[in-house]
Amino acid sequence: MSRPAAGRHYGWYALGLLSALNLLNYITRNSLFAVFGPIKHELGVTDAQLGWTASAYILVFSLAALPFGVLSDLRSRRAVITLGVVLWSALSVASGFVTSFAWLVVCRAGMGLGGAAFTAAAQSIVADYFPIRGRALAMAVLASGNTVGGVLGIWLGGQLADSYSWRLALIVVGVPGLALAFLAARLRDPARPDAVPPVRELVGGVHLPVKGTLRRFAPLMIGLLVGAISAFMLDRRLGVESDVDIAVFGLAVLIGLALNIVLWAKELERVPVAALVSEAVRAAPAAFAGLYADLARALGLVLRTPTLVYIFAAGALLSFGMNGLVGWAPTFMARELGLSITEAAILMGTWGLAAGLAGTVVGGLLADALRRRTAAGRVIVVAAGMILGAPLTFWLLTLREMSLFVPVFCGAFFFLSWINGPIAAVIFDVVQPRIGATVAGAYLLFIHLAGDTVAFPLVGALSDRYGISRAVLLLPGIALLGGLAALPALRTVETDMRRAAGPA
Repeated sequence: MSRPAAGRHYGWYALGLLSALNLLNYITRNSLFAVFGPIKHELGVTDAQLGWTASAYILVFSLAALPFGVLSDLRSRRAVITLGVVLWSALSVASGFVTSFAWLVVCRAGMGLGGAAFTAAAQSIVADYFPIRGRALAMAVLASGNTVGGVLGIWLGGQLADSYSWRLALIVVGVPGLALAFLAARLRDPARPDAVPPVRELVGGVHLPVKGTLRRFAPLMIGLLVGAISAFMLDRRLGVESDVDIAVFGLAVLIGLALNIVLWAKELERVPVAALVSEAVRAAPAAFAGLYADLARALGLVLRTPTLVYIFAAGALLSFGMNGLVGWAPTFMARELGLSITEAAILMGTWGLAAGLAGTVVGGLLADALRRRTAAGRVIVVAAGMILGAPLTFWLLTLREMSLFVPVFCGAFFFLSWINGPIAAVIFDVVQPRIGATVAGAYLLFIHLAGDTVAFPLVGALSDRYGISRAVLLLPGIALLGGLAALPALRTVETDMRRAAGPA
C-alpha cells in the first residue's frame, strides 16, 4: 500500500511535528512527578493525595479519550490536535500559580482533556501516513515522546525545582506547546476533507435518547454513585483513613465498568451490530448520525475482535505497571537510594533517556521486521518486551547499590520501552481507517481507567501504610501479567487483520 497523496516527505514532517508535540505532552505531564517532594512540603498533603494529582489527569484523560476519538473521526483531526496542545500547555502554566491542593488537581484534570484530544487523533493521522509497511516504526517514533518526554519531564522538572522552584518548573514546561500550537493548526490531514458541518449545526441537532443512554451506562453510573457515597461515609462519618475510602471508591468504579462491559457484550450477542447502527442512525438527526454509528461500530468491533480484547486487557495491565512505576520512581530513588531530586532526575534523564529511546526504536524496527515474516510479529514484540523487562524491574527495585542499579535500570527500561510503537500498530492493523481514532480513543479510555488511574493512588496509599520500598514491588508483577495477557493475540491477529482489510 502506498503512502497517501499528501506526499512522502510531508508525511515525515507530520510525523516529526506530532512526535515533538507528544514529547512536550509528556514533559508537561511528568514534570509533576519530579516535584512531589516540594509540593508535599508546601501544600501539606499525603502520598495518597499526591497520587490523586496524577490520577486526576489520567481519569479525565480516560473519560475524554473516546469522545475526542469520535470527534476526530467525524470532523477535523487537525483542529482536535490543536485544541489539545493549547489546553495542556495553558493549564500547565496555570498549575504553577495555584495556591491550594484542590486547584492543582483541577489544573491537572484539565490537562487530561488536552492529552486526550491530542493522542487518538495524532495516532490516527500517523497511521494514515504510514500504512502497513513501516507502521510500527512510525508509531514507535511518535510514541518515543512517551518515554523520552516522560524522562525529560522528570529531569527538567527536577532541575528547575532544585535551582528555582516547583512552580517555575511547571510554568516553563508549558510555554513551548503554546508556540508549536500554530504549526499544529496548519498540519495537513492526509485523508480527511476540511469541509465539515459547523459545530453549531452539529450540536443543535442533538437529541439524545435519554432513557436508552442511561440504561446502557447504568452499571458504571451506579458504581460511581455507590463509590462516592461509600467514600464520603467512610471519610466523614466513620473516620476511616483516606487510603481506605480511596480504595473503596476505585473498586466500586472498576466493578461498575466491568459490569457495563459485560452488559454491552450480551447486548451485542442478542442484536447484530448492523441493527444497532441502523437504529441509531434512524433515531439521530442527519448531522449527528455519524456519532451514533461510529460509537456502535467501534464498540461492536472491539468486543467481536479477539485481538483487540487481548490488547485492551494487556494494555490496562501494562499501563498500571509502567505508568505507576514512572510516576513513583523519583520518590523511590530519593527515599531508598538517598538521592536528591536533582540526582534522581539526572539519573532518569541520562540513562533512562538513552535506554528508553533505544528500546523504543529497536522495538519498532524489530516489530516491523518480524511482521514481514509473520502476521503476529508485532504482538510477539509487545509480549516479549514486558516478559523480559518485568523481572529485571523487580530485581531493580530490590537493589540499593548504585554500581549495579544503573545497568539493571538501563536493561529494564530498554525492554519495557519495546511496546510503545508495536502495540499502537497492532490496533490500527486490525481496524479499518474510518473508525481508527474512535477505537484508539476507546483503548485509551479503558487502559487508563482500569490501569494507572488506580495505580497512582494505590501505590501512594500502600506507601503511607507500608513504605515506598514495598509499595512499588506490586508494579512489575502487574506489568508481567500484561505481557502474558497479550500472548493469546498471537493466534487471532492474522484473522483479524484479514477482516479489517476487507470491505467496510
